[in-house]
This record gives sequence, structure tokens and C-alpha cells, in this order.
Amino acid sequence: MGAAILVFIGAAITNNLVLVYFLGICPYLGVSNKLSSALGMATATTFVMTLTAPICWLVYHRLLIAHDLPFLQYVVFIIVIASLVQLVEMVLRKYVPVLYRALGIYLPLITTNCAVLGLALFMVLREYTFLESLFFGFGTGCGFSLALLIMAGIREEIQDADIPEPLKGVGITLISAGLLALAFMGFSGMVSA
Repeated sequence: MGAAILVFIGAAITNNLVLVYFLGICPYLGVSNKLSSALGMATATTFVMTLTAPICWLVYHRLLIAHDLPFLQYVVFIIVIASLVQLVEMVLRKYVPVLYRALGIYLPLITTNCAVLGLALFMVLREYTFLESLFFGFGTGCGFSLALLIMAGIREEIQDADIPEPLKGVGITLISAGLLALAFMGFSGMVSA
């Protein structure tokens, strides 16, 4: 259990997929202009990542490895991710239509979010156990949420700030993202996932 906790901490902070590996940048920059929409996207992505890891672990070990088909992992992982995103989309459309409309095009983009696919591939590459993969999935989801919510908070504060004209918009957003990634590099080496 101790190893699984370290995997969680490593995935969420030390080896954050967005701020260390730069995976999932599209939704990170696209949805982080409002804290409310960032929270919805963070929740949906965390849910998908938490389920992706154990399901992909089971499919990989019980189906692909058992039948000597590991070369199909990319295709199978993408199918699993797309199915989970469809499930999230149906649930949000039925129970939280306001959030469903607020996320708009970004909700289907979870399917093509390279952070979710990266999670599945890292899990296999690092040879996690089932429990470790579950903690890794939840940890990467929490790390994605953390990065997204911090960036949304920064961007909301930037709107009221006196920014030089050439840096307004994309410029200051990318500078802020770079500084946030630099801050997270301070955690490197503390825990390896």
C-alpha cells in the first residue's frame, strides 16, 4: 500500500503529466480561462483517468498479453478511453446540462487528450500492479486537476491585472504556464512514480 501512495504522490505532483511531460496542453490552455469550466473539465478528466488506468491494466494483462497481442495496445487503449468519455458525456448531458454546455467542444477532446493516453502507456511501461495503476490513474487525474485549477485561478487574476499590451492574451498565458511548470520542477526527484 505504501508503494501505491508514493505512485499517487509522484503522479500528482512530482511527475505531473501536464507540467512535467507537457501532455494535455490543449485542454489545459483551452479550458482554464474560467475557474468554473476548469473545475468541470478537471472533474470529468479525473473520472476518465481514474477508470482508464485499471481498465487498461486489465485489458492489457488479461487480454493482450494473455493472447500475445501487445502490439494492439494503442488501438485498444484509445477504444477504452473513447468509451469512457462517451459515458461521461452522457452522464453530464443528463444530470449537469449547464456544465455539459459550458465544456462544449472540450468534452469530446478528452478522447484525444494525450495525457489520458500517456497515462495508459506509462502504466504499462512502468509495469505497475493493478493497485498501483488505480492509484496512478487517480493521481494523474488529481495532478491534471491541480494544474488546470491553478492555471484557471492565475488567468482569472490576470484579467484584472495591468499587463503590457504586447503580452495580453496568449503571451501572458504562455508565460504563466511556463512559470508554473518551472515551479513544479522544484518537486523533481522527491518521489518517483
